[in-house]
Amino acid sequence: MNGHARSIPSSPRVWFQRVASLTVKELRQLYRDPILMLFILYAFTLDIYLAGSGVSLELKQARLFVQDHDRSTASRELIHRFRPPYFRFMGETADERGGIALLDRGEAMLVLDIPEHFEKRLLEDESADVLLLVDTTNSVLGFLASSYAAEIVSGYGMEVGMRRAGLGEDALERMPLIENQARVWFNPNQNNTWFMSLTELLNIITVLVVLLPAAALVREKERGTIEQLLVSPLSPFQIVLPKIAAMSAVILAGTALCLFSVLGAVFHLPFRGSLLFFFAVTALYVFTTAGLGVLAATFARNMAQVGMLTVLMVAPMLFLSGNWTPPEAMNRVMVFFMTLSPLHYFIDASFGILLKGAGLKLLWDDILAMALIGATVFGIGLWRFRRQFH
Repeated sequence: MNGHARSIPSSPRVWFQRVASLTVKELRQLYRDPILMLFILYAFTLDIYLAGSGVSLELKQARLFVQDHDRSTASRELIHRFRPPYFRFMGETADERGGIALLDRGEAMLVLDIPEHFEKRLLEDESADVLLLVDTTNSVLGFLASSYAAEIVSGYGMEVGMRRAGLGEDALERMPLIENQARVWFNPNQNNTWFMSLTELLNIITVLVVLLPAAALVREKERGTIEQLLVSPLSPFQIVLPKIAAMSAVILAGTALCLFSVLGAVFHLPFRGSLLFFFAVTALYVFTTAGLGVLAATFARNMAQVGMLTVLMVAPMLFLSGNWTPPEAMNRVMVFFMTLSPLHYFIDASFGILLKGAGLKLLWDDILAMALIGATVFGIGLWRFRRQFH
């Protein structure tokens, strides 16, 4: 009966009516799942806010302890240059062992050790070394702290050298210099919140684009309704398409909620490009990458397995997206796998549209690569779904 029903051609109007009815059915089923609805709401609001406001890669108020063995005017002047907002002077420590103990307990991030006869060596035109111990448990902040400290010490050394040469403060203006003026584009204030919040939004979209279609298909398996769909006059594509369409609509609605209620209203992210173009790119990414969810559903038998497979698929995409490690810092093998991830191209396109104001003329190659990879994944997922029930 099923084969006979499928052999009867249906008009496009009937085809679209069936797809629309099943799409509405999927939205109603999602609405009846309060846990999943709360998770989606949390992911597009509070999670984005916490990522933007709670995670910072900027150096602020780094705790500094000092071992001043010289106790001279020169040592006090050097210590005074480690000022807020980057550093916070916490006090002195008696010896090297005490400084290391402070670093081990996490009570200090830096320990500056100024040796004896520090000022005397400077006055006698001799080099004077200082020791800086840095806690690099957080490698990013540790690198920033050591870099800022090196700049402070080198600047102080240059001033001492100029004073020994009898040059005043205005001597630099009369000397031939190479002046390095850095110009920061697109994020001139280097607001880390813009990067963190937008990155988290793109990560959440990627997680949900795999999780939601897979959960919708596996839910049919758990309730035993997948067989009813298979014996109905519906092709496998007509069964899969409404689930992807419904979940895509939910993800796009959540993206709009995040853009206007969190990124724009709270973090004041400048939407320099076309939001319509951004939603079109997002819809393309969601629809095509949803094939990963279909593929996961063909292997999973219950919701727990869906969750584990989602982590297995999404984690490599996140780490190889280029967000956390730039391609220049990866070896050739990892760069090759990164080019196979649609998230890499989606990130480039999203940052280009929202922060740079780029259009299709500049982003066509990213969009084309994302569409080709996504279409391939979607085709594999649909093929696997058809083969599973034949």
